[in-house]
Amino acid sequence: MTPHIFAAGSGPRRWRMSDVFDHNVPGPPPKFNDIDDDYDYDHDHDDSDEEYPDKMPLRPMTDGHSGMPLLEKENDRDRGRPRRLDALGALESRSTSILPPPVSASSTTGARPPMVPSRSPDVSAHAAARKKYVIAAIFLVVCLFSFVVQAELGRYVQHELGWNKAYCMLYLTHGSWVLLWPAQLLFLRWRDRQVPWATFWRRHVAILRSTAHMVAKQQLDIPRHLRQHSPVPYIARTTAVITTCLTVAGLTWYVAVSMTSPGNLTAIYNCSAFFAYAFSVPLLKEKLRLDKSLAVLVAIVGVLVVAYGDSSDPDHALDAGTRLLGNLIIGVGSVLYGLYEVLYKRYACPPEGVDATRGVIFANTFGSCIGLFTVFVLWIPLPVLHVLGWETFELPTGSTALYLGISVIMNATFAGSFLVLISLTSPVLSSVAALLTIFIVAIADWLLTGEALSFAALAGGVLIIIAFLVLSWSTWREMTEEEDNHKTAYREAPVDWDSDEAED
Repeated sequence: MTPHIFAAGSGPRRWRMSDVFDHNVPGPPPKFNDIDDDYDYDHDHDDSDEEYPDKMPLRPMTDGHSGMPLLEKENDRDRGRPRRLDALGALESRSTSILPPPVSASSTTGARPPMVPSRSPDVSAHAAARKKYVIAAIFLVVCLFSFVVQAELGRYVQHELGWNKAYCMLYLTHGSWVLLWPAQLLFLRWRDRQVPWATFWRRHVAILRSTAHMVAKQQLDIPRHLRQHSPVPYIARTTAVITTCLTVAGLTWYVAVSMTSPGNLTAIYNCSAFFAYAFSVPLLKEKLRLDKSLAVLVAIVGVLVVAYGDSSDPDHALDAGTRLLGNLIIGVGSVLYGLYEVLYKRYACPPEGVDATRGVIFANTFGSCIGLFTVFVLWIPLPVLHVLGWETFELPTGSTALYLGISVIMNATFAGSFLVLISLTSPVLSSVAALLTIFIVAIADWLLTGEALSFAALAGGVLIIIAFLVLSWSTWREMTEEEDNHKTAYREAPVDWDSDEAED
C-alpha cells in the first residue's frame, strides 16, 4: 500500500521522490519500491525522452533483487565533461553527431566487444609527424612548380608583351587568392560526394569555426562559453594586418626594381629567410639551434653567389644615391616579408596537435580571406595611381590576358601551397624552400632560351639545396620531438555538433 501524507487542512498526498530528502515531511520515509511505482518517468525533467528512447518504468523484480532504480545512468557520467576521441576515433561521451552512430558488437549481440590493440603513443606521434611531413612535401612540389610557371609567364607578359602594370598585376595576383577556398570546397565536395549536401556543409562550417577558435586562443580545448562567440572579428583583424604587411613587402620589389641592380634586388629580397628566423625567436619562441642557423647562413651565401657570381653590372648608369635608396627599399621589403611569414604562423595557424588535414583546410581558407581583403580594400590605390599618372589603369586583352590569367592562377596555387607549407612546418623552412625557385628558374631559363647555366648559378644552387636538406632534417627532428612531448595529448580536437555552428 502506498503511504500517504496528511497535512492540516488538506487531503492525503502521495509520496514523491523529493520527499525522501525533505526532513519537514512528517511520518516515516517511504520505501523505494513504493516510489518506483509512483515516479512519473514520462515527465522527468533531468533527461529527455529523445536521449533515452528505451526508458521504461521499473517494476518490482521477481528474482529477489531490489527494484530500486539506478541513481546514475551510464551516459550521465560524462555529462558536462569535454568529449574526446578514443583510440578508435569514436566519441567517448554521448554523441550528438549528425552522422549515424557506429554499431558495435556489444550493442547487437550483447557480448563484450573484443579487445582492439591500440598503437603506442610513440608510434602515433611518429605517424602524425610523418603524415604532416608527407603532406608538406607534396605541397612543396606544387609550390615550386607553380612559382616557376608564374615567374616565367609574368616576365613574358611584362617584358615581351609590354603590359608593365606593377600594382595592377600585384592586385590581380593577390586578389586571385580568393579562389582558394571555393576550389578547395569543390575538391572536398567531390571527395565526399556521397554525403548529403546539408550534412557536408554543416560539418565543413563546424570544422572551420572550431579551428578558427583554436587559432584565436592557440589551444586545442576551447571552453564552451568561448565557443559561443564568433571568431570572425579576430580573423578579420588578423587578415587586415597580415595582408597589409604582405602587400607592402610586394610593392617594395616593384618600386626598387628600377632603382638598383638585379643582383642587389634578388640577394637582398631573398634574405627574408634570415629575418623569418630572427622573428621566429621572439614571436614563436623558437630556440636558437646551431644547425638551423648555419643552414640559413649557407642559403643566403648561395643567393649571394647566384646574384653576384658571374654577372657584370648592367646598371652602372645609376648613381650611388639612387642605388642606396633602392637597396634600402628592397631591404624593408625583405624584413616585412619575413615578418609576414612569422605573423601568419603565429596568429593564423592552428596550434600544435591539430590534424594536418585540418591545417590544410584552414590555410587555404585564410588565403581566401587575404584575397577578399585585397579585392575589397586594396583597389583604392588603382584610381589614385591613374589620376596621378604614375600607372595608367588598363586591362590586358588578347594573348596578354590569356598569359596573365594563367600566371595569376599559378600565383594563387603557389600562395595556397606556401601557406600550407608554413602551417605544417615552419616559416624558416618555407623561406629556404622558396629559395630553391632561384635555381629552378635558372634551369627553366636554360631550357627555354638555350643559355647555359653559369658556374655561379650552379654553385649557388648547390649551396641552397644543401641548406634546404639540412633544414628539412632539423625540422623533421623538431616535429618528432614535439609530437613525443605531446604524445599523451595528441588528439584531433573534436567538433562539438551541439554548438551553434553546427545548427541548421
